[in-house]
This record gives sequence, structure tokens and C-alpha cells, in this order.
Amino acid sequence: MRLASAVVGCLLAAPACIQAAPAAAAVTPRIAAHQETVALLAAATVREAPAPDAKVVAQVRASRPMTGARTVLPLLGQSIDSTGGSWLNVRLPGRSLKGPTPPPTGWISAASTRTSATDWHIVVNRRARSVTVFSNGHQVRRYQAIVGKSSTPTPTGEFFVEENVRLPGGRPGAPFALATSARSKVFQEFEGGPGQIALHGLTNVGGSLGTAVSHGCVRLANRSIRWLAARIKPGDPVTVV
Repeated sequence: MRLASAVVGCLLAAPACIQAAPAAAAVTPRIAAHQETVALLAAATVREAPAPDAKVVAQVRASRPMTGARTVLPLLGQSIDSTGGSWLNVRLPGRSLKGPTPPPTGWISAASTRTSATDWHIVVNRRARSVTVFSNGHQVRRYQAIVGKSSTPTPTGEFFVEENVRLPGGRPGAPFALATSARSKVFQEFEGGPGQIALHGLTNVGGSLGTAVSHGCVRLANRSIRWLAARIKPGDPVTVV
């Protein structure tokens, strides 16, 4: 996965495709005060059920490919198997084997993991063309954004930040990109990357905030993405409505 392609490869669109935001906006979902997370201390085998003989559905590396940061996954539930083994139900990076929706989940052994929690949650509202930031269940920021155009929409669902990437000053999408677990429903791959959706800046991509012109990613004013990048970390949840 190349940094430029994976983070901003699916993001660019011609300015002529601008679509103005409708007057009505979708209702923001209720946001929990905290989200439990799991850091992988070693690569994890993902199974479809909480049992050592359950079908293997994925393998997840202990670090992320672009930054080398430790892999951190949202924790959705826990279970104990018949032998006393502890299992964790987690949200996974990448595409579901069953299609583009729902986002993939699975069970991993609790061994070689470390649990924690985050107070942060990002909500992207496609209709309002906005990004709302919550901390401890309370709204702390709301930004205008650029979202995917109708032919390449920003996918809806429950996702999370995989990596917080600092981009060189001249790179499209700089100064930062929050690469998420969301994947485009249109592009299975794009310029060497997997069609990964990111929140990123406007450097060398441009566009008018409050419009829908991207290939799926979410563009924010540079000062807004700087504020987010200083606070958001891998594992933090992202909801797109």
C-alpha cells in the first residue's frame, strides 16, 4: 500500500462536479461517552466465532502499513469459550468477505492484546457535508467538509481510524490524513491502493467546503485537520451517516 495512493488516491474529483449541500441534514446519531479498544501486541488470527476451532476469516498485522503504528481496533464484545479461553469481538480494517457492507468484524484471542478506551468519536454527515467531533459523548467541534460525489459516495457505516498520517507539505491532502477502515464501494483499488477512505486536508486537491466532489474521501480545511490530527489516534471510531 503506497502512502499517497492509499490515503488520497481515491479522493480527487474535478471542480466542475460540485454539488451544493441540501438544506435538510440527517440527524446526528447518539454518541456513547467511550469506546473500548484493543491494541494488538502480535499479529492476530481472526475467526468467525469465539472458539479455537472456528473458521479463520482474516489475519491482522500488529502494525499498520503506512506509519508502522500499532494496530488498534474497536472492541465490540467479549466471550469465554468452553476451555476458559478469552475472546474479543473486534471491528476489522479492510473489506468484508461478504461484500462492501456491513464493515467486517470477527473474533480474536485476548492473548497478546491490551485493552483501553477512547473518548473521541467522529461523525461524518454526507447530507450536511459536515464533520462533527465528540469527546466524552459531547460535541466539541463541527466543521464544513467536502464529501464524495453521487457516483463515488463516501460509504456509510461504523468505521474507525486505522492510521494518523502526517503528509509532506506538497503531497495531495496534506498536512494530515486520518486513514480509516472504510473502503470505497466503487473502487476496489485505486492507483495502487485499496480504495481506502480518509479524512484529509485541502493541499493540492482544493474544492469548496460544503460540497460533494471527491471520489469518496472527506476533505477538511487544513486548520481543521491539524486540530483533529493532534487529538485523534488509531482505533478512534468514525461514523458516516
